[in-house]
Amino acid sequence: MAPQPQKTPSQHNSTLFISPMVNNRRNDVFITPPNPNATIFDSPGGNNTTSFFNIDRSTRESGKKNQPLSQAEKLRLWRHDALMQHQYHTAEFIGDKVLALTNDPNDAFWLAQVYFSSRNYLRAKHLLTSKPEFEKSVSCRYLAALCLIKLELWDDALDLIGETNPFRRDELYQVKNVDGGIKLESSMCYLRGLIYANQNNFEKAKEAYKEAVLVDVKCFEAFNELITNNLMTPSEEWDFISQLNYRDADDNDELIKLLYSSRLSKYFNVSKFDEAESILSTEYDLGENIDILLAKADYLYVQCNFDECLNICEKILTKDKYNFNILPNYLSCLHELGGKNKLFLKSHQLAENHPNDPMTWLAIGIYYLSINKIVEARKFFSKATLLNPNFGQAWIGFAHTFAAEGEHEQAISAYAFAARLFPGTHLPNLFLGMQHLLMDNLNLAEEYLSASYQICNTDPLLLNELGVISFHRNELSRAEAFFKEALGASKNLNSDSKTWVSIHANLGHVYRKSNEPQKALECFNQVLKISNKNDSNLLSSIGLIYLKLGNYFKAITILHEALAINPSDPVANDLLKRALDCNQNSTHDFFQSTKKIQLINASSPNQKNDDINILAQNLQMGQASSDEDEVMDIESE
Repeated sequence: MAPQPQKTPSQHNSTLFISPMVNNRRNDVFITPPNPNATIFDSPGGNNTTSFFNIDRSTRESGKKNQPLSQAEKLRLWRHDALMQHQYHTAEFIGDKVLALTNDPNDAFWLAQVYFSSRNYLRAKHLLTSKPEFEKSVSCRYLAALCLIKLELWDDALDLIGETNPFRRDELYQVKNVDGGIKLESSMCYLRGLIYANQNNFEKAKEAYKEAVLVDVKCFEAFNELITNNLMTPSEEWDFISQLNYRDADDNDELIKLLYSSRLSKYFNVSKFDEAESILSTEYDLGENIDILLAKADYLYVQCNFDECLNICEKILTKDKYNFNILPNYLSCLHELGGKNKLFLKSHQLAENHPNDPMTWLAIGIYYLSINKIVEARKFFSKATLLNPNFGQAWIGFAHTFAAEGEHEQAISAYAFAARLFPGTHLPNLFLGMQHLLMDNLNLAEEYLSASYQICNTDPLLLNELGVISFHRNELSRAEAFFKEALGASKNLNSDSKTWVSIHANLGHVYRKSNEPQKALECFNQVLKISNKNDSNLLSSIGLIYLKLGNYFKAITILHEALAINPSDPVANDLLKRALDCNQNSTHDFFQSTKKIQLINASSPNQKNDDINILAQNLQMGQASSDEDEVMDIESE
């Protein structure tokens, strides 16, 4: 059979171009005729046949004169309908006969589709590469490469489609696709990106995915890989979508641009996201669409508004409880808000319904991490990374388990791998900086935290860590600025969250060391009042301030409370001894001064008032009870 005429090179067409449904379509084949007397089991035509067998009848009824379908065309329709209805034995039986009659590469492609749908990837690949004319077909080469990817034969797949795009001669990718599908050239670029990603060559993977979307904006698979895996920085993402040729989407160009914009990083350009969301909600009535809600949940999560983000996540799961795209945000919010029961329930549901999905083992790992069972959590995070070596969230969770046990080197190694997977998110560099800070590597810590700050400058935890570094370097004004900025960024945090408590406590330490005791007390007391948590370190800091103010009795009371929480606290023990000594000396001085005043009164009434004023001033000023350079432990998450 002669090949069908093509208006454009095959790489610019999609598989729709060779679909029997499209090539043999009559104008009214998709119109459902009226059938008021049909039973519930009848087909739209009034009998138990598919729409394909009504084509000639419907065209005759409409008075149109069409040439009758050939034998091969009728068999193709039969094969295609069986494939669409997942009747693979039928599709294989008929598809094999069609290929024997025609020896057409397009028929080889559709028969291989049947094998592929049956997960018989080796058989499909063998068929597609069995003849030179099959191998020359772009569609056959694409499907053969996809089979090799399913078999995890990465090098063989790359050899088949090439390390670079062989069709890149077309300038600016402006060749129009006439059939309305996804250009095969774009799909092959996407496969090239998958191969490079699984070979841990993420830079080449990123370039291949970008080229796929530049070739055809309709290749959402490649766009989704770029965005969900954070392969680009936020600024690169926004620059990239401005380069796309939305005319490939025909009349849907504005809709696609708005939808793509809603998926980008929410670290900045928030106004553009709000504008896109507003237009999609009002003009396209997509406000309740799951993808739009998912984009809103991403925005709320970046803003650390975990309560509202959790509400959106639960709303999405109510609509579609098997939606996996929302699970990372949902699980993270539950962990942040202490939702152990919901984590337990969701983990069991996933384990029951999706035992082989890495997201299941991520959820179980997060649950065990939330109940502080570190060894069990590490085991499940590890299993998630084995199922998907490029699962960045699982690598971060895996690293958290080492960090929780103080195994900094192992944690740094896992965080570094996650940083390679997610170059567009600030979290891996943030955690790397925190680990180096705990190891007193201030220079390395600042380097990683600064890299994180370049991506996101609104994370309160990140700002807190930068303030801690400045504090340790005795740059108190800079530390104060970071902590105040962190307070502004933490407006959506619950007051009992660890980050919120750390920020207020650390700002109090800055004020304490800056000789602003009243401001320090205000910060410390606010933490004690709102967080409902007594911390020996915090109480020791308050005791130190009262000691410096000369209020020895109050200092002794507070320090006793600190030691009741942690009897072995060396700082609280040392400060309590000083407070008791100062209080004893102060009492002794008071009685000695009282006797002296009585003697003065007897001898000189005028000198009486002067000496009382001096004594009162001395008591008010107090005495230095702690070294000025002594620093209480400042909190780093």
